[in-house]
Amino acid sequence: MLSNEIVHQKGGHNLWRERDSSLVVQSFKNSDLVPWKLKNRWSNCINLTKTMNFLVGHIFREDNTCADILANEAHSYNEFYWWNSLPQFLAVDFNRNRYGYTNDRFN
Repeated sequence: MLSNEIVHQKGGHNLWRERDSSLVVQSFKNSDLVPWKLKNRWSNCINLTKTMNFLVGHIFREDNTCADILANEAHSYNEFYWWNSLPQFLAVDFNRNRYGYTNDRFN
């Protein structure tokens, strides 16, 4: 929700979200799935997305390497951080995803 608000505050009009939680994806269509403590903020978030070219979709966790890398990197920060451009530590995986390369894992 916070990232949607920040994108809107920065004047963003196009936002494509990929989530590895199918429940979160479904919540964009059915707000009854959202816990009551989050309802008001969720409603505000949905209203923001209606002013944007907004898409949300499901992605399998195994295919979401960029989010995994960002989450691991976030553990080294003591406060909120926002990148206005692609961080260098994410470039390789971002481009692998961008050009459609797979992230196969073997044991």
